[in-house]
Amino acid sequence: MHLLTQPVGVSHFLVVGAVLFISGIVCMAVKRNALGILMGVELVLNGANINFVAFSSEFLSGGSPYSLGLDGQFISLFVIVLAAAEAAVALAITLNFYNNHATVDVDRADELKG
Repeated sequence: MHLLTQPVGVSHFLVVGAVLFISGIVCMAVKRNALGILMGVELVLNGANINFVAFSSEFLSGGSPYSLGLDGQFISLFVIVLAAAEAAVALAITLNFYNNHATVDVDRADELKG
């Protein structure tokens, strides 16, 4: 069973979602720039969204008469709305920090501890 010779199925979506998720985790761990960390968060959320959509596919829904098969799409839409709100708040904090310190290095943001 080779993944590249099969038609596109759920396993392909799960692999792409896992790659995006791991890339986002690595990006968040390595970057010192606040904007790079935000991009890592977006990669993690998009990897999770791909997995939600894959899990709601007709292959995994089980054919229940009460299931619309759209559960994963609704959760993905909710995650997209949360990601947009998170990005707006985080960009506002980053721009305010840049205006005050002329840098977006997260190591210099220790005075935000409160």
